[in-house]
Amino acid sequence: MPRSNRPRRPRGRASQPAEHEALDADRVLGGMARVESAGDGEWMVRSVSAAAARKEYSCPGCGRAVPPGNPHLVVWREDWIFGEADAIAARRHWHTACWRGRSFQNR
Repeated sequence: MPRSNRPRRPRGRASQPAEHEALDADRVLGGMARVESAGDGEWMVRSVSAAAARKEYSCPGCGRAVPPGNPHLVVWREDWIFGEADAIAARRHWHTACWRGRSFQNR
């Protein structure tokens, strides 16, 4: 059977370029967790940008709300004895200033 030389796409779409979402560096880099060591153990810390903060959480440092649209940190134990899945399930959302200024001498 001879090959068809007709275009397979509808005519209207061929001239329109595909739209791509602009790269958001905060969104790309914000998803990466880093390890922080402190007197109270090893912690995995991930930054959440204002654009990615869509829900309200309660900060364990001060007890106040972390409102939607507010950049903050998500923190969980790196050295959790019950395993990584349990540590991630127990993660908490902190205000950045509360996490930086936390006192861990009494923990």
